[in-house]
Amino acid sequence: MPSQDDATDSKPHVTIRCQDNASVGVTFCDRFSFDADSVHYAVELRAPGLTARVNEVVAWIWDSDLSTFLEELAADYQGWDGERSWQTNDQDLTVSAVFRSGGHVGVTWALRPWPQAAGGWGASVTTWLEAGEQMTSLAAEVRLLLTDE
Repeated sequence: MPSQDDATDSKPHVTIRCQDNASVGVTFCDRFSFDADSVHYAVELRAPGLTARVNEVVAWIWDSDLSTFLEELAADYQGWDGERSWQTNDQDLTVSAVFRSGGHVGVTWALRPWPQAAGGWGASVTTWLEAGEQMTSLAAEVRLLLTDE
């Protein structure tokens, strides 16, 4: 479930926890901007035995943004066939989604910083959310985090 509320951290963030396993999650945090053309933020992945973080994912204003992708998934709460995906221009964050019977969406969050560098690394986790309200809430919270000054 998405959540911006965490009593231990007053900085704006969005945390998504898998409804099937709450120890699996993704956090968007540490948003900053240098100019009006981009937004920078950190993405953290967590699962049993895994912690991965990219400190500077960049969203450019001319790219299709993550919140729009999530809003489109939420709007299709009755389901779709196949996999849908989105990625940053730099390809360091890729998000893919599949619809499962019973009205649930599996969202796979993959980090791969410096994808062209030799010796690079990658990590991913999948969170399962309800197709309707949880996806709608997630999309709204991500939009607020990435556009709020």
